[in-house]
Amino acid sequence: MQKLEKTIMKQMKLYEAGDKMITLIKDNYNLLQSLGSFGINLGFGDKTVRETCEMNRVDTYTFLAVVNFTINGYSHFEEDQQLNVPTLMHYLEASHQYFLDFQLPFIRRELEESIDGDDHVGRLILKFYDEYAHEIRRHMKYEEKTLFPYVQSLIVGEPLGNYSIDTFSKHHESADKKLHELKLMIIKYLPANAHLNNKLTATLYDIYNNEEWLRLHAQVEDSIFVPAIRRLEQEMKQNDLTKNISSMVFKGGSDSSESLSERERDVIIGVVQGMQNKEIADHLCISVNTVITHRRNIARKLQIHSPAGLTIYAIVNGLVDISSVKL
Repeated sequence: MQKLEKTIMKQMKLYEAGDKMITLIKDNYNLLQSLGSFGINLGFGDKTVRETCEMNRVDTYTFLAVVNFTINGYSHFEEDQQLNVPTLMHYLEASHQYFLDFQLPFIRRELEESIDGDDHVGRLILKFYDEYAHEIRRHMKYEEKTLFPYVQSLIVGEPLGNYSIDTFSKHHESADKKLHELKLMIIKYLPANAHLNNKLTATLYDIYNNEEWLRLHAQVEDSIFVPAIRRLEQEMKQNDLTKNISSMVFKGGSDSSESLSERERDVIIGVVQGMQNKEIADHLCISVNTVITHRRNIARKLQIHSPAGLTIYAIVNGLVDISSVKL
């Protein structure tokens, strides 16, 4: 399997920061739209990818990640620590703007000019296209209203509550089905004279390109954007845990609301050592009910209810040695 993967990688050209930007465009003219979405202007001469990205204040690594994914399908981004989330956000926001403000209206005008105004079937197909465009617009506006603000809140370190990247639901499939039906209806049912047929063929070609663009856009979201945001969420949770532990260390036990009796400390040690209530009771020569009462008092004083939380408390307050704890 590893040998096969290496063979595939040799056949697959992965662009690098030192390659000329013009070479990428010559090899793959479809990248022209990606340049606009990243905010990279034309007129870069013979500059390299790195030079062009730096000139336009674009993260080079993230640009190449999207390029190599959309061209070659290279998608090992699950544990990638180098992806720049603000750059990805700019790319997706600009892609939405391009598609909603330019591409959808442009194809609509093309389709309208390709249809005989007196053709009843043509008018129905135009109506069907409007329904398809509405579906795409609704999905993208949902992302702009819900997902993008959440990601921005993660970037500034103040995440909005009651949301995560796992609740991000997509509706690409329903829109894809509509686009597939639209193409079939145009091919099968739109009669036209030679003049209109040329326009209709050009419009259909643009619709096929539009379909490919949407497919890649959805894949960039699923394979690059979502893993990057999930990593950002994990980092945020880890930071929160670190802050909580630091807070516990700072308090240290001097707060009167956290002052524990000697017996309560013994119970905590028993819990940390993995003892059940009956075992703690036998070890301390007290009843099980007394152990339960101590644990209630401990939870009330410390606001800690789990064995894991008590373990952290015991370590940072010196009740147990970390070397004696099974982590």
